[in-house]
Amino acid sequence: MKLKRWVLGFLAVVLVALPVFAGGEGEEQAVAEKKYVYAVISKGFMHEFWLTVKKGCDTAAKELGVFATFEGPATEAEVAAQIAMVENAITRRVDGILLAALDKKALVPVMEKAKAAGIPIVMFDSGADAEYLTLVATDNRAAAARAADYLAELIGGEGKVGVIVHDATSQTGIDRRDGFLDRIKEKYPKIQVVNVVYGGGDHAKSQDLIMDMVRSNPDLKGIFAANEGSAVGAALALEALGAAGRIKLVGYDTSEKELEFLKKGVIQGMMAQNPFNMGYLGLKILHEYVISGKKPESTFIDTGATLITAENLETPEVQRLLYPFKE
Repeated sequence: MKLKRWVLGFLAVVLVALPVFAGGEGEEQAVAEKKYVYAVISKGFMHEFWLTVKKGCDTAAKELGVFATFEGPATEAEVAAQIAMVENAITRRVDGILLAALDKKALVPVMEKAKAAGIPIVMFDSGADAEYLTLVATDNRAAAARAADYLAELIGGEGKVGVIVHDATSQTGIDRRDGFLDRIKEKYPKIQVVNVVYGGGDHAKSQDLIMDMVRSNPDLKGIFAANEGSAVGAALALEALGAAGRIKLVGYDTSEKELEFLKKGVIQGMMAQNPFNMGYLGLKILHEYVISGKKPESTFIDTGATLITAENLETPEVQRLLYPFKE
């Protein structure tokens, strides 16, 4: 039986309420048992995406017989908190770090500190301008370009569109924004991008930004939203303005709220990543390097992206992607 997605939402609330620094008795016991200990540091617990990554890490840790902590800031805007988590992992002298960088530049000094301490790093979801073994992630430029193609198809290849992104500092934010904009520029001369705004992945802030965008551009025909928070906020704005369906919305990620909006016709499509594989493959690659010294063959491992629409939502392939949790 598949685990109900509402349980994941409940777990997200619980995890946010817990202390953000990992370690504790479980890690002490693992050290005493001479197990390998890894620190997995995500961007936060705001969205179901990170819980799915955790499930992948937990599955890999069990298979490998290792211990992996999982932590992240309370919100995806807390770069300093994430840096402190990496510092804490270095102090604990973990065997390796699996990291999704909130800011590709701000994380560089602490990543260099980890390297100096002999602690290897594998990145997932979002890389950084520092040395690491490999990045296990979605090819976000390619996925955003696919989203641009689909939105262009929905609006007949012409008209005004807007873009809302979670941030302009993480590699995911930059790649999704630029992947979309570059494809529009290359292939669709009759489509005008009226604005690119940044909502921090916050539902309420994203809703306000999109409401302002629509009011300023009453002839807007489409919106690309680059993550879960952006997509849900945009959908809420379109519903509030009575523009759902008239203004086409293509999003990113696959939360329960996004799926509800897809079924209602507020969202027309979503680029679905594979966060389970990010956690699962990331931890396995990191452990393989620690025990053998063998570096991954590539510095980037693409975990894939799938365009989900109302038409393919119930197919077995999409259902397996959406519900990787089984009892």
